[in-house]
Amino acid sequence: MKRILIIGIGAGDPDHLTLQAVKAIGRADAFLVLDKGEAKHDLIELRQEMIEAHAREPYRLVRARDPERDRSTPAYATAVEQWRSRRADLYEAFIRDELGDDETGAILVWGDPGLYDSTLSGIEEVVERGTVMFDYDVVAGITSVSALTARHRTSLTRVARPVHITTGRRLAQEGPGAADDIVVMLDAHCSFADLREEFHIYWGAYLGTPDEILVAGPVPEVADRIRELRAEARERKGWIMDTYLLRRLSPS
Repeated sequence: MKRILIIGIGAGDPDHLTLQAVKAIGRADAFLVLDKGEAKHDLIELRQEMIEAHAREPYRLVRARDPERDRSTPAYATAVEQWRSRRADLYEAFIRDELGDDETGAILVWGDPGLYDSTLSGIEEVVERGTVMFDYDVVAGITSVSALTARHRTSLTRVARPVHITTGRRLAQEGPGAADDIVVMLDAHCSFADLREEFHIYWGAYLGTPDEILVAGPVPEVADRIRELRAEARERKGWIMDTYLLRRLSPS
C-alpha cells in the first residue's frame, strides 16, 4: 500500500521540527513541493533545507506549481473550494505517478496540518475519488499561534475563558462579538484597526524566520505602526504571512 505523510514543519524556524517530524521525513521516498512562484522562493528553499538535513538517501523531490486562486471573485467560498480541488489533482498525480507500490511520499506543511491549511482536505478529496489506493498519516507541527504567543511571552488562554480562532475576513464582517481572546489568521486589511472596543494586540509576521516582526500594545496605540510595517514588509518581500492575538482589556 502506498502511504502519504502530511508533516507539520512549524512556522518557519528549522528548529520548530519535532523529533516525530524528523523521523517522518527520514521515512519518505519522495517529497511533493508546491512552488508558489519566485516571490515565495525562500519558502521552497526552507523546505528543501529541511529535506536535505533529515531525508534518507536516495530520495526524490517532485515539484509542481501551486494553482492560483481567484482572489477577484466575490464568491470566496466557491473560489477556495475550486482551488483546493486543483490542489487535490496534484496530490492525486503525485501518488499515482511518482510513488511505487509500498513507497512513502511526504508533503511538508507550514505550521500544523490541522490549523488553517488545505492539505488535509485535498488528500481527503483524493481518498473520496477512489482513483488511487493509499493510506496516510498526519504529523502535528508547531503552529504560528504557538510561535506567536511564545515570542510575545504570553499565554494563549486566560483562566476559565475560551479562545476564538477566526480570519481577518470574518473579523471585519462580524466584529469580535462576545469573545475576549481572539486569534486572527492572515488579515490582509488589518481589520483590528476598526475595533471600537478596547483590545490589546500581540501581532507577528514571518514568525520563526530571520524576517520576523513583532508588535504588541493597545490597538489604538499600535494599529498605524502595524499597518506601516506590514505594507513595507509586503512590498519588500512580495508576500506576507501574519497572525495576531486580540485580548480584551476589560473582559466581559
